[in-house]
Amino acid sequence: MTEATLLRPLLDAGERMEQDLVDFRRDLHRNPELSLEESETAAKVAARLREYGYEVNTGVGGHGVVAELAGDKPGKTIALRADMDALPIQEESGVPFASERSGVMHACGHDAHTAILLGAARILMDHKDELEGNVRFLFQSAEEINQGARMMIAERALEGVDEIYGLHNLPTLAAGKVATRYGSLMGSVDRIEIALEGKGGHGAIPDQSIDPVVAASAIVMGLQTAVSREISPFDPVVVTIGSLQAGDTYNVIPHRASLVGTIRTFSPRVQASMKERITRIAGQIAEAYRCKAEVTYTEMTPVLVSSDECVAHVEQTVEAAIGTANRIEAAPTLAGEDFSLYLQQVPGCFFWLGSGPEEGAERAYGLHHPKFTIEEACLPLGASLLAAVALKRLSGG
Repeated sequence: MTEATLLRPLLDAGERMEQDLVDFRRDLHRNPELSLEESETAAKVAARLREYGYEVNTGVGGHGVVAELAGDKPGKTIALRADMDALPIQEESGVPFASERSGVMHACGHDAHTAILLGAARILMDHKDELEGNVRFLFQSAEEINQGARMMIAERALEGVDEIYGLHNLPTLAAGKVATRYGSLMGSVDRIEIALEGKGGHGAIPDQSIDPVVAASAIVMGLQTAVSREISPFDPVVVTIGSLQAGDTYNVIPHRASLVGTIRTFSPRVQASMKERITRIAGQIAEAYRCKAEVTYTEMTPVLVSSDECVAHVEQTVEAAIGTANRIEAAPTLAGEDFSLYLQQVPGCFFWLGSGPEEGAERAYGLHHPKFTIEEACLPLGASLLAAVALKRLSGG
């Protein structure tokens, strides 16, 4: 019997529950909740898990929900994770089940992730007798603000876990396909805040002032030069200043200015060097313009690095389930994911699940866009694949 034949029941189970997954996902889509506010979503998840026969822990790491399936035989514990939070975006997708909450939207597909993991939990419950070990299901709060995974870990959600797996939908990859990558897949996420103090005065008499706006502008440019001249061109780094605030009126040199931005890297080594670099450059440029600079540097999430063994397992499972042609190599991205924090604790793999149209997926609206949508055919496939990844790992596969 081929491996594909062994996985067929899992794929069939996903297909049978497709409408249920679609309905659940659409309910979440209509009623999105922001990070740390996912109380209704968590309650719906917990209720569904109880229907499936699980004992459920709620309020883990904010509104996180945890359930565990103990196999009939002892073995490893595999964790599967989904995030549940939405974004502060006004939806413009035009779908009939669009958000009913003004200014809040599931623009990253976490509603889909939640439905997918519920589907995997349902499938695996029906295969409990085949499990040599346990499967822990983590429904996580607050991924979008890079806090949820840290809170889950702090509340011991990973205790006893040997490996962890997760996925993220990708609208620019056709539904029915999966993208994987060895090593680093997603970038680190750091936040910088630079507060500048000068000396305010009349806009017509700049020589009697110390202009923090000019200093701030020089710092913005200086940080870009640092990236190109202090870091190897083979180490991707992005420094983006998303906010520069100073003053209230046109003819006054303000006393203060502030910069807020993000630093993205693709190497743990480079990430570790950025705090010193940013602090030094901002301070020296500010001093050259006679200003004082206070730099606050916050490391939010590390580079997302999957373990080779776990990536190989996912690739073998995916190719057996949907064919080699439907598994592609993922391109690296400097977008961040707090799943990386789990991977600092235990081995695992994070992969992309195609959620785009069959034709022209590369032109689809991307994640975090107000017109973002998914092809819901990805829901049953995602559920089946997560179930297969866990089942194969816990049955000698």
